Amino acid sequence: MTTAHHPIAIIGAGLGGLTLARVLHIRGIQAAVFDLEADRHVRTQGGMLDIHEENGQLALHAAGLYEPFRTIIHEGGEAMRLLDHHANVVLQEPDDGTGGRPEVDRGRLRDLLLDSLPDGVIRWGAKAAGARPLGDGRHEVTFADGSTITTDLLVGADGAWSKIRPLVSAAHPAYTGISFVEFDLLDADTRHPDSADLIGGGFFIALDGTRGILAHREIDGSLHVCTALRTEEDHLDGIDFTDTPAAKSALLAHFTDWDARFQTLITEADGP
Repeated sequence: MTTAHHPIAIIGAGLGGLTLARVLHIRGIQAAVFDLEADRHVRTQGGMLDIHEENGQLALHAAGLYEPFRTIIHEGGEAMRLLDHHANVVLQEPDDGTGGRPEVDRGRLRDLLLDSLPDGVIRWGAKAAGARPLGDGRHEVTFADGSTITTDLLVGADGAWSKIRPLVSAAHPAYTGISFVEFDLLDADTRHPDSADLIGGGFFIALDGTRGILAHREIDGSLHVCTALRTEEDHLDGIDFTDTPAAKSALLAHFTDWDARFQTLITEADGP
């Protein structure tokens, strides 16, 4: 079996790796991107992101995608509400319309980047298993299926559990003490109007020091909600998330002293 060689190999087709590939592409520099997923549609890509003008927007300008990006932002999504656990509003900021940190759906932003690259740039189903230096700046990357490539410039854009990071750092991901459980309330204005009114039009935070509820109004009219708990690392392992009613009950047990409107976010959650 011959080993393919790529002048530039980017491991990971997330937002960082794709942005780099796009910036190189429009400057006539060829790069290959390798990602562990079978294709672009394997899973959802998470919730909303705010793209700040001092960093993320600079990258989109460099990629020649700033104007298309402006067409997919969530108008009004920069609004923010902060409440205590009794549902008293502590801080409220409207979307000022300046676009300093507009919200965008992560999946739509990834689609924009993917669609901006020529066919064949992304190698799907290529799960990096490890990498080693070959000298003179070159590296060899081994994939889970046993195949290998060599490259003159290796870029690790493969996230928290990166197989490339050990080449440059001894750092490992560590549990911070906070666990999240996320869920959605669909068609919120019609089906969950009280919850929609509570969350507002943008980003929502409610905290009491050891627990929190964070939420976003999504572009499709749903509410994406996360509960946050300061707890032991294995706490969530004791919840059966294949049993949605049981999972809701387990979460509610942590919020019994919170305002009933917060509890409703959990009880009325749609889907798993």
